[in-house]
Amino acid sequence: ALGSLLSYDLPSASSYSKGSWDNIANGNVSYPGLASFASLSSRVQLYYIMKIKYLTSLLLFLTLLAYSTWAKPSSGPSAGLEELFPGKLLDSDGKEVSKDALAGKTVGIYFSAHWCPPCRSFTPNLVKFRDKNKKNFEVVFVSSDRSPEAQMDYMKEAGMKWYTLPHRSDEANALAKKFEVRGIPSLVIVSEDGKTITKNGRGDVSSNPKGALKSWQKKS
Repeated sequence: ALGSLLSYDLPSASSYSKGSWDNIANGNVSYPGLASFASLSSRVQLYYIMKIKYLTSLLLFLTLLAYSTWAKPSSGPSAGLEELFPGKLLDSDGKEVSKDALAGKTVGIYFSAHWCPPCRSFTPNLVKFRDKNKKNFEVVFVSSDRSPEAQMDYMKEAGMKWYTLPHRSDEANALAKKFEVRGIPSLVIVSEDGKTITKNGRGDVSSNPKGALKSWQKKS
């Protein structure tokens, strides 16, 4: 059908009367061949318009797909945090959880124990601070309690909804050594990259609970 539309015979000059030639001169031409050509031209134009629209939409889709893949941030913690917490991370029920919970957050490493009166005094303030800022701040509890049971009981009693390390684990002892913890309670603040911001997190939370997090973030 397309071949027949592309090849047709134009009428011979002898087949036109003077009136017909006048119509041609005035642009008033009407015969099946030209009508078919005009119809074909419209369909060809429509085909290419639709093809261009399809290719444009496809290109846009691929561009957005590539951008979403490249721009998507990593869901896991930084290498710095992985180095600080290489072992298990537990919740307040003692169940192991993914360290992805720390990704992108400022982290407070809290050295504390239930038997310590100053700890029991400061912990409620830290619980309130953490719960208010949990979108950008998380706590990892390093226990100096006398047993794993005492550690978990302390977390439940104080309403600690944050995370902890296994009781007296090598990782917990390594953190105490790294940050030279000499007494408790002690709150060390590290950035989302695992870099130390301050060892005086306890003082910051106590004196400036509304502005402490912003102050740490500016220093990170």
